[in-house]
Amino acid sequence: MAAITAAMVKELRERTGLGMMECKKALVEADGSVDAAIEELRKSSGLKAAKKAGRTAAEGVSLVKVSDDKTVAFILEVNSETDFVARDDNFMNFANDVLNVAFEKDETDVAKLMEGDLEAKREALVQKIGENITVRRLVKVEGPVVGGYVHSNSKIAAVVALSAGTEELARDIAMHVAAVNPRVGKPEEMPAEELEKEQDIIRAQPDMEGKPAEIVEKMMGGRIKKFLAENSLVEQPFVKSPDQKVGDLIKAAGGELVGFVRLEVGEGIEKEEVDFAAEVAAAAGAGKA
Repeated sequence: MAAITAAMVKELRERTGLGMMECKKALVEADGSVDAAIEELRKSSGLKAAKKAGRTAAEGVSLVKVSDDKTVAFILEVNSETDFVARDDNFMNFANDVLNVAFEKDETDVAKLMEGDLEAKREALVQKIGENITVRRLVKVEGPVVGGYVHSNSKIAAVVALSAGTEELARDIAMHVAAVNPRVGKPEEMPAEELEKEQDIIRAQPDMEGKPAEIVEKMMGGRIKKFLAENSLVEQPFVKSPDQKVGDLIKAAGGELVGFVRLEVGEGIEKEEVDFAAEVAAAAGAGKA
């Protein structure tokens, strides 16, 4: 009998959306053959179709839930393979269930959160829809004043925490974060490696060539200052009032920025680019042979 490895169980789970124990049992009965296990599962469990191994779930939604007292927010990303499924009511209901349970349990560990009922719901939805569905990211944000914003397409969401002010102000700044995507909250928070990378880019620019070192450093200082202003939330012009910096807006309300989180669906996921036209053409050519 073939040894059943964790990698084999993982592949079968990814391709079927079924539970670990059910997949392991199927592999044992199929003597370690993933394809044979899929065929048997289709016969025995009503499995519609298995997904191709490695298919990426990079579509989906980002959602926000804010507490009634406006001091806590949870921001969540749930992924599907296609945008069509991401707009399905069943998918949206599942994503909202995950967010509500996370909020009620005060849980941000996705693995712990998905144990039990939520994982069963996810597996059932995978079977019903026929696509891979994953709960990818979940973040809790706290502060004296918290506001959240979800863009109309549910692809981008943001949460902002302030030390003082109103929930409406925090929400407006969250809208700014969603639109502009600042790298950090304040200039001093920019990671050293990001600054070094930007300095290397500036030094390599054509107008730096042949200049004395002191001139290069002076120009470097000005461009780094501009870089920090463009990429730090408090230094950016507010999208709803470009004549005013976000930081000045917060100060006018008697507060300071505590923190922010922005989630964009699929951010950081490598998507497999498929040339469907080429595939169809190839299939048509093969049919003529």
